[in-house]
Amino acid sequence: MSKAITQFWEDVLWGKLDYLIIDLPPGTGDAPLTVMQIVPLSGVIAVFTPQDLTEMIVKKAVKMAQKMNIRVLGVIENMSYLLLPETGKKMEIFGSSKGEDMAKASESPLLGKLPIDPELAKLCDRGEIVRYRSDIVSEIFANVVATLNKRE
Repeated sequence: MSKAITQFWEDVLWGKLDYLIIDLPPGTGDAPLTVMQIVPLSGVIAVFTPQDLTEMIVKKAVKMAQKMNIRVLGVIENMSYLLLPETGKKMEIFGSSKGEDMAKASESPLLGKLPIDPELAKLCDRGEIVRYRSDIVSEIFANVVATLNKRE
C-alpha cells in the first residue's frame, strides 16, 4: 500500500490545486502513516462512527497526527443517527453520539454529524449520487471549507 501511495503522490502531475482530499482507512496503519510522512499536509479531518471501537481507533490516529505535528482540522461523525420519517425523531443506531467527546479529545471543532440516509443509498445504487441533496451535508461541507480556508 505504501508504494502505491508514494507513486500516487510523486508520479501524478497534479497541477495547481486548491485542495487535495485523501480518504484513508481509519487507524494508525501503513496507509495513514505513509501519507503523514510523505505528503505535506495542511491537516487532517477525522471521520468516525459512534461506536466504542471506532472511537478508540480514531483517537489513536488523532494522537499519531498530533505527535507528527499535523493539525487536526476537525471531526465528523458519520452514521450518527437515522431520522425516522414518521416522527422526525433521531434514532441512534450505533449508540449515542460521541461527536463532542471526539472534538474535545482532538482539540478541534465538531464539523458535523452525518445521518444515515436511505435516499443516498438509493441514489448510489442507481449511479446517480450527483443528484443527492441534503441541508445537513451542505452545512458540513461549508464547515469543512471554512476550516480549510482558515490560516494559522
